[in-house]
Amino acid sequence: MKIAFFSAQKYEQSFFIAHNSAEHQLLFFSERLTELSAKLAQGCDAVCAFVNDDLSESVLQSLLKLNIKLVTLRCAGFNNVDLIAAKNLGINITRVPAYSPEAVAEHCIALMLTLSRKTHKAYNRVKEGNFDLNGLLGFNLHKKTVGVIGTGKIGLALCNILTGFGCRILAHDPKPSSDQLNYVSLEALLAESDIISLHCPLLPATHHMINDDAYQQMKPGVMLINTSRGALVDTKATIKALKNKTLGYLGLDVYEQESELFFKDMSNEIIQDDEFQRLLSFSNVLITGHQGFFTQEALDEIATVTFFNIKQFAEQRVLTNTVV
Repeated sequence: MKIAFFSAQKYEQSFFIAHNSAEHQLLFFSERLTELSAKLAQGCDAVCAFVNDDLSESVLQSLLKLNIKLVTLRCAGFNNVDLIAAKNLGINITRVPAYSPEAVAEHCIALMLTLSRKTHKAYNRVKEGNFDLNGLLGFNLHKKTVGVIGTGKIGLALCNILTGFGCRILAHDPKPSSDQLNYVSLEALLAESDIISLHCPLLPATHHMINDDAYQQMKPGVMLINTSRGALVDTKATIKALKNKTLGYLGLDVYEQESELFFKDMSNEIIQDDEFQRLLSFSNVLITGHQGFFTQEALDEIATVTFFNIKQFAEQRVLTNTVV
């Protein structure tokens, strides 16, 4: 098959080339998939898309006109897909449901520890010959109450790690997945947690679930970690919570307007997003550019499962990892 990869980065191309045992023809485009760029898939049999590619109805219609019947996502999330339009148009959508839960869970821990022990600040000080400890006072994770919202594979992996730290874990999920966890209401979790970590899909019910009302229910000085989907968190409400010190620490690997920023080198440009710039101005905010998934093991699994999805489609078999 001839497959068009959109939003293709140099770091991932080698993984797909290495795992291409069926010798598909791979076309890598750095361009994000949009209605305008969809024409690059002319002559292809399938499209491989990533988290910030546009798979709205108009884009799917453009792909259908090119006779493309498979869009395989090389990610777990599919909130960027118009599922109703895909179904009506007869376009199959597959994904990689669980490439490496531990990769994302471990990145959560990295954010927590960096914020709690201020290691990013200490690193910069020592590089400049400054060994003063003033301003670097941290806190233990041991015995802290951590609220985990969403206990799918990533949430469960995080809970396993936190157990080793000696944390008290509160969990919330509409569909509890473990009888070993203490599931509580969202209100109780928000009120009792010292640290809150989000592991939810982006759905209408979860959009801006962390908003003004949620912050009002939290402990003063709480730490919030989001490695799931940016729009789970209301940015305006978050800035307000940082200013009034309800939010004591914020660690983000995702951002609700990240499609205009992440996976690009913006170092020589003026970032136009005022809210993102405001977040960066706080000393207690740590942002990484959607790299939670970015490990050797995860990229191997993403490539393997993506080609498995393509193989099933080519052989007209039932699609194991279908979204539509």
